[in-house]
Amino acid sequence: MNYFLHINTALEHAWVGLSEGARTIAFRESSFQKEHGAFLQPAIKAISLEAGIPLADLAAVSVINGPGSYTGLRVGLSAAKGICFSLHKPLICLSTLEWLAIHFKGEPVDRICPMIDARRMEVFTASFDPAMKYLKPAENLIIDENSFPELANERIIFTGNGRNKLPDAIKFHPHAVLPEFEPGIPEQADMAYMAYQQQIFADLAYSEPFYLKSFFTPDKKSVS
Repeated sequence: MNYFLHINTALEHAWVGLSEGARTIAFRESSFQKEHGAFLQPAIKAISLEAGIPLADLAAVSVINGPGSYTGLRVGLSAAKGICFSLHKPLICLSTLEWLAIHFKGEPVDRICPMIDARRMEVFTASFDPAMKYLKPAENLIIDENSFPELANERIIFTGNGRNKLPDAIKFHPHAVLPEFEPGIPEQADMAYMAYQQQIFADLAYSEPFYLKSFFTPDKKSVS
């Protein structure tokens, strides 16, 4: 059996999970962003005991590695690397933007646009086609009514907490799609299992969080 530990501290909610392949078998979540660091190790121990799976039996550890909260990314990657170093397990680093978008793979749209709140009117974003190929690489973008001119000719899914910053001219555009879906551990487990099958592992010695810009700490008042 291939068992995986999954860590996500990139955004407001943190979680850890265990999966057998891509099937989740144990899970813990925290909604207190400032307590992500204190949450991780007790939660990892709890799900290991609950599932009866020692961490030594893991095939790999996955972590959502950015962009996102500066502190959250450091906390998550440090925990993942510590486990991998001590148990000699491979590390799988996953993009936050790909994780936000992958649920919509294959949807009948022209573009999938995940967005992460980066305070004020700025977001971290990227664009994918329905096959999850990058149309635009990850970037930090200041949003205004002239953003996303592609809407004139393309149907676009906007996902992630950053879409709350979209002006009404974009939110209510006939080509804009804003589904009420939030990704979770199933999407991370799927991505990690695919990466494991393809042997796509991070370098434990040199892997760093993907910050995208120098510093980001979400302001709770800016996220609705």
